[in-house]
Amino acid sequence: MALFGTDGVRGVAGVDLTEKLAHDLAVAAAEVLTESGEFAGHRPVAIVGQDSRESGAYLEAAICKGLTESGVDVRKVGILPTPAVSFLITELKADLGVMISASHNPAQDNGIKFFSRTGRKLDDAIEGKIERLLGQPWQRPAEMEIGHEIEDTESREKYISYLLGTIESSFAGLKIVVDCANGAASFVAPEVLRLAGAEVVAISASPNGLNINQNCGSTHLENLIATVKSERADLGIAHDGDADRVLAIDHEGNVVDGDYILGILADHTHLPTKTVVGTVMTNLGLIRALEARGIGFIATPVGDRYVLEKMTAEGHTLGGEQSGHVIMSKYGNTGDGLLTALHLISHVAQSKKSLKELASFMKRYPQVLINVSGVAKEKLAHNQRIQESVKKIESQLGLTGRVLLRASGTEPLIRVMIEAENRTDAQQFAESLASLVKSELSL
Repeated sequence: MALFGTDGVRGVAGVDLTEKLAHDLAVAAAEVLTESGEFAGHRPVAIVGQDSRESGAYLEAAICKGLTESGVDVRKVGILPTPAVSFLITELKADLGVMISASHNPAQDNGIKFFSRTGRKLDDAIEGKIERLLGQPWQRPAEMEIGHEIEDTESREKYISYLLGTIESSFAGLKIVVDCANGAASFVAPEVLRLAGAEVVAISASPNGLNINQNCGSTHLENLIATVKSERADLGIAHDGDADRVLAIDHEGNVVDGDYILGILADHTHLPTKTVVGTVMTNLGLIRALEARGIGFIATPVGDRYVLEKMTAEGHTLGGEQSGHVIMSKYGNTGDGLLTALHLISHVAQSKKSLKELASFMKRYPQVLINVSGVAKEKLAHNQRIQESVKKIESQLGLTGRVLLRASGTEPLIRVMIEAENRTDAQQFAESLASLVKSELSL
């Protein structure tokens, strides 16, 4: 089984993702980049950040040990959002970035994401090389001395200044609730919004190492919805543990997900685009609404890295996922929840319209998603009965819906998604297909 998923290496900290694995991954990454000539002619530097998980400290120590043994200087930037690491790589002209985070996963999990000197996640080919070299003996070149660790206390302010520098609007007069998921956003998001002029109510902004994503953040919106209503706020925003995504709530408590956000930003005068890049999970309602405005749409596999690859290859400027990963290539090379939130709120401020009004451009097709766990996800593509069932459902839906069946790249489960014009059909088809997947592939 491949070690790297769609978003780095993840697993239960101390069980799947051990200190030894973290160390060996760092050594292998340094070897691959050294052999590729990335470090030619200068002393290599890596940016290492983490989210607020308790396990981040010992994984950071192991990664830094592996990198410094390999001749790499390490700048430890502490607890910051994943996109901050991407930004700092290019800002500080580093050669490599490492983010220790399992994003929206629970606190017992953790993960390791690598970034190249462009600030982008490593492509599949480079990750494959790292995996093949994992655990093999390697000596750093004789001319490379042991690296040094540097405690970087200034990069947080650099990131905040960068974010604020991308907007021109004042948020004065807006009351905003921000759910920080007890994660990396806790140390940045409330301050950024206040500096932009908003009245800010911060919730789930007290991380203790164990409460990240716990009934809060972008995967648990109930508390944010209730707080927006009780505070009579103009809107709410929710980040995940490493703040590379954002979902929004309008003043009435309605969810404005990544599809709505993409459509709103596609209409923003500062982000002109003729084509939006999404994924196979993107709601048909967005695709139809974009078509009505003369904007094209391209679908990629799920994962913001694939969205970015398509954007880069074809020169598109806006893309993202329903989950709230949004990439604006004018400003960055990865999904950035804080950046996205700032530009969404900026559009609210400039238009003098409520978030609900801005989101009214599209009619959302009901989607039912069922995660089927306890199954052999690697056997999905070869099961004939399941494939025949998918074809039958697709035939019945025709142009009024679709079926998406895929193995998760970050979790041990299979996702069953049905989209249809009415929720009843979507629910019935999803439950039927999920039941078949469970019976056919159960472990």
